[in-house]
Amino acid sequence: MTTTGGMLAIDLAKGSFHVCAIGPDGAGPYNRVPSQALLMTRLAEQPTRVVAMEACATSPRWGRMAQSHGHEVRRMPAAYVKPFAKRQSEAEKKPIQ
Repeated sequence: MTTTGGMLAIDLAKGSFHVCAIGPDGAGPYNRVPSQALLMTRLAEQPTRVVAMEACATSPRWGRMAQSHGHEVRRMPAAYVKPFAKRQSEAEKKPIQ
């Protein structure tokens, strides 16, 4: 499986998801919150990418859906995701200078 379009990081939730795309050059082209229907459409439209998500109850379903469109899926344990989310929330509290 060859990925050409960088990486999609997906934070899974019940009604909407937080999706962050990272291009092959490391730049973040977008950061969005699509609905379930829109996420399914986006996965079908995207070039092949690595799709990273937290391993939770719904991740096998979304992983299979991403794989059916040619993406490489990587699920991470929550223990690896939580420290990253904590660092990000602390960074957001600091004023921008």
